Amino acid sequence: MAFTFDKEEGIKTLNLMMRSRIFEQKIEELFSVHKMHGTTHLAIGQEAVHAGIALAIDEKDWIVTTHRCHGHTLAKGASIEKMIAEFFGDKRGLSKGLGGSMHLIDMEHHNAGSSAVVASGVAIATGMALQLKRIGSDNIVVAFFGDGASNRGVIHEAMNMASIWNLPVLFLCEHNMYGMSSSADKMVSVSSIAERGSSYSILSESIDGNDVELVFDKVKSICAYMKTEHRPYLLETKTYRFSGHSKSDKFLYRTREEEKQWMKKDPITQFSNILISKGFISEQEIKAIEKAEKEHIDTVSEIYLHDHQELTLEEAMEYVYYKEEAVL
Repeated sequence: MAFTFDKEEGIKTLNLMMRSRIFEQKIEELFSVHKMHGTTHLAIGQEAVHAGIALAIDEKDWIVTTHRCHGHTLAKGASIEKMIAEFFGDKRGLSKGLGGSMHLIDMEHHNAGSSAVVASGVAIATGMALQLKRIGSDNIVVAFFGDGASNRGVIHEAMNMASIWNLPVLFLCEHNMYGMSSSADKMVSVSSIAERGSSYSILSESIDGNDVELVFDKVKSICAYMKTEHRPYLLETKTYRFSGHSKSDKFLYRTREEEKQWMKKDPITQFSNILISKGFISEQEIKAIEKAEKEHIDTVSEIYLHDHQELTLEEAMEYVYYKEEAVL
C-alpha cells in the first residue's frame, strides 16, 4: 500500500505528535515541583490518535474531548501560550483561567471543550450533531471517550439517538487499556468495544491507535462515509497511556513488563523510523524539531509562571451568564 503522507505532511504529522508529548512532559514537570496546582491527566503514548484524527477531519468539523484532552486541543490548533496560561489559572488562558487542565475550550478551532465528568462530552457532541443536521451543515462532530467511559449509560443512549436520527457524530473510543486503575479486560463485557456498535445499527471498527498513518486513513474514509450516507460511526483505537491515570498514580495495578512491551510500540518512535527509512527526515532533523518545540514550551512556561494575571471577582462575574447566542 502506498504511503499516505508526502514529505511535508509526514514531517508536519511527526511535529504535531512531538509537540503534544513535549508539552505534556513539561506539564508533568511543573506539577511535580508544585508550580502548577490541582490535577492533570496525561496522554503520553496516545499522540497518534490525536494527530491522526485532527489532520483527517475538516477544519470546521468539531471535537468534544475528555479530561485527558491536551493533545487533542493542540492538534486542533490551539495556542500553546493560551494553554499554558490556562494551566496557571491566568485570565489569558483558553478558559480565562477558570477551567484548568480538564476544561479546555477553543471555539475558534472548533473545539467545544472537555469535561471532567466521565462520558458527559458524548451527550454534548450528540446534541451538537443534531443541531448541525438541523441547519443543514456538512460538518461532523467527533465525540471522544475512553474504555472506562464506554460502560456509562449516556454513551449507549447517545448512540441509540444518533442512529435513529442519523446524526453526524463519530464516536471515537480511545481504548488505552485502563479506566483509572481498572483493566478493561476485567471491566468491559466485550473483547472489542467496537462490537457494541451493531447493537445500535452503527458501523464500527477497531484499529491500532499507535499507527498515525492508519488512524488518518481510517478517519478520512469514515468522514467520507458519514457525509455521504448521513450516518454515525463508532471507531475504537487501541493505544496505551505511558503515564498514570493522573499525577498521583503510583502504577500499582500494572507490571513493568507490560509497560516495556507497549513502549516498543511508541507511536512517535515508529513514525520517526518510517520517515527516516523513506528519506523524508534525518535523526538530526528530528532532534532539531524536538529542541525547537522544547525551547518554545519552556519559554512560554517561564513567561506565565512569572507574569501571572488572574481575573478579578468583577471580571469573573461577567462569565456567570452567557450574553450571546452560540453559533455552530
